[in-house]
Amino acid sequence: MGKGWCLFFLFWPIAAVVSCAMAPWIGWSFPYDNAQAASNLGIRIDGLFYLILVITAIVFVGTQAAIVYALWRGANNREERADCVHGNHKLELVWSIIPGIILLFLAIYQMNIWADFRIKKYYPEVAVKDPIAEVTARQFEWRFRYPAIGKKLQQKPQPDDLHSVNELHVPFGKPVMIQLRSDDVQHSFFLPALRIKQDALPGLQIPVWFEANKPGTYDLVCAELCGWGHYKMKAHVIVQPEDEYQNYLKTLTEQQFYDGLGKIAATENDSESEATEK
Repeated sequence: MGKGWCLFFLFWPIAAVVSCAMAPWIGWSFPYDNAQAASNLGIRIDGLFYLILVITAIVFVGTQAAIVYALWRGANNREERADCVHGNHKLELVWSIIPGIILLFLAIYQMNIWADFRIKKYYPEVAVKDPIAEVTARQFEWRFRYPAIGKKLQQKPQPDDLHSVNELHVPFGKPVMIQLRSDDVQHSFFLPALRIKQDALPGLQIPVWFEANKPGTYDLVCAELCGWGHYKMKAHVIVQPEDEYQNYLKTLTEQQFYDGLGKIAATENDSESEATEK
């Protein structure tokens, strides 16, 4: 084979390394704020991703370098013949054991991240005690149900619950939990900026927790092809300071229970909210 093939196989590892190094500056990397996750858990997930990227890059560059070396040597000495290594048990052990060790290392290394996100006993206690909302995915929108101010979220909807569509507000600076469910088909609750993703399955209520590390408005999308209107399932998660979050709930209460006569309508289960003057 000619030396042109050497240059061809040499080009790709160089292009791969250069493009990966430039990705954060040209917008090819993770979304938002210089590609940094908007949650502490997301930063740890990014770290795991970059570790895997480095390992695969080393393997890719190494194998490409070996190919280039073999091609270059063959191009310069066409009389030389390569050794036949088929059936060499030592080499087979080497290229079986080394990948196995790498995979075992990655499996062990990511266990803490997986446990913190997926195993209930490792969830933050403050989030588990007081889920902030129930999130219901349906074709083709996101519905949110908050408990009334000062109350806890109940399994079944309550008369004084607060509701919104396609806009979820959460307080900043503390772990929060939602109860995720689906009304029809399989959807997926995906917050790209926070690196949070969880499928919503009909008949199940799935707890999901996250903690945003900076205030802002973040996209919420459905990551499952859930029907012809899948593209419509766009919503926002608004992360805001605790006082602004409480003000939002108060505003939502006034909007939902305003009786049209200048008063907030009474609810059956909360005597304190009866006939509150606006």
